[in-house]
Amino acid sequence: MTEWLERHMPKMVLAPSFVAILIFVYGFIFWTAWVSFTRSKLLPKYEIKGLIQYERLFASPRWDTAMDNLFIFGVLFIVISMVLGLLLAILLDQKIRAEGALRTIYLYPMALSMIVTGTAWKWIMNPGLGIEATVRGWGFENFAFDWVVNPDRAIYAVVIAAVWQASGFVMALFLAGLRGVDEEIIKAAQVDGIPTWRIYSAIIIPSMAPIFLSAFIVLAHLAIKSFDLVIALTGGGPGYATDLPATYMYAMAFSRGDIGQAASSAMVMMGVVFAIVVPYLYSELRAKHD
Repeated sequence: MTEWLERHMPKMVLAPSFVAILIFVYGFIFWTAWVSFTRSKLLPKYEIKGLIQYERLFASPRWDTAMDNLFIFGVLFIVISMVLGLLLAILLDQKIRAEGALRTIYLYPMALSMIVTGTAWKWIMNPGLGIEATVRGWGFENFAFDWVVNPDRAIYAVVIAAVWQASGFVMALFLAGLRGVDEEIIKAAQVDGIPTWRIYSAIIIPSMAPIFLSAFIVLAHLAIKSFDLVIALTGGGPGYATDLPATYMYAMAFSRGDIGQAASSAMVMMGVVFAIVVPYLYSELRAKHD
């Protein structure tokens, strides 16, 4: 009996979690996929009606706006976060004074939820309360910073808040990578008289390619599922100016009572995530196999 328990105890411990994941993750993915092929409205229906929900989705101007916003937001968010995170990591890698304090300051935003970040930046960017009001109070009456209420610039306000939240995390990834570089290689390059900027650009940064890829995957995932930040900061507005696929899905499911449309948008989002993650997993598994 004791031997049987020792042999099967790990399976017994993991079984509840495995069943829960099977039902509440993969089960609901299957359910969402099924509903996306039906005419479900406020309540789900299970009679397959083909691709009608996807046809409605891709014909919706609001969905087009959401996808355009996702492209703008995703590209700017990922690029700026990675560049800023890399620069901060290089700065801290110089072993400057107060490195611990600076690292804590840069990492602090990651300890906050997106709701808190969105609410804080909503106050900061509010023309009547935040930066604009403060600068005008200093005597610059013509200064304007109304991005959060400007339909043409509101998506860039979301980018600013998201970069502030995520760049510290990217900095931590890159700093760990920089600290893992063999110092003998760096010393040999310095002995050869290679400038510091050249050492980073030609030796250190190229060796961190896996970390860049990991950071890209994490940031892309955050960009695609950004919902709480947008809801807290702009509510998807003004109008639909900052609508993203995640907020579109929420509006269809809980505001419009259109479960079929919400399910189809969720499946498209999952397809985008798979298009990013699957090649990464394939390259990782192939590298380990080789």
